[in-house]
Amino acid sequence: MTIPAPLELWRETVLPEWTDYNGHMNVAYYTLVFDHGVDAFFTFAGMGRDYRDSTTFSTFTVEHHITYDQEVLEGDELICRSRLIGFDEKRIHHYHEMFHAADGYRAATCEFLSLHIDLSVRRVTPMSDDRLAPLAEMLEAHGRLPPAEKLGRTIRIPRLK
Repeated sequence: MTIPAPLELWRETVLPEWTDYNGHMNVAYYTLVFDHGVDAFFTFAGMGRDYRDSTTFSTFTVEHHITYDQEVLEGDELICRSRLIGFDEKRIHHYHEMFHAADGYRAATCEFLSLHIDLSVRRVTPMSDDRLAPLAEMLEAHGRLPPAEKLGRTIRIPRLK
């Protein structure tokens, strides 16, 4: 199977109730749109709702970080592009960019660290080989992409001298 790099799996339109008093999409809804993109990413990777429903396993987000590049407004259609950054037997590092569909600009980015969970005990557990193999194939494809510009960002205010 050929893995697209990056994945373009999710589109969504900014609803009126998602806007705030500044007239643009409220920060909470960036998280919602990215969460929908993450669901599509995990479905593509074979670890979505069907995986959870047929096993005792799922993924939980343990950390995420959003950057906001340019505002989006009511009625704007958004595209999420996703890529796998890395993984081991228990963790999956993935990165998503949100683009304005009509104008093409990047509106936001979001980096995630997710854990593989056994829901029967609600603890982190290793993935089986049949889950690791598709991730390895995806990482090979996504590893050829240029480095993600906003990957690994931290929040800080530099000290003035």
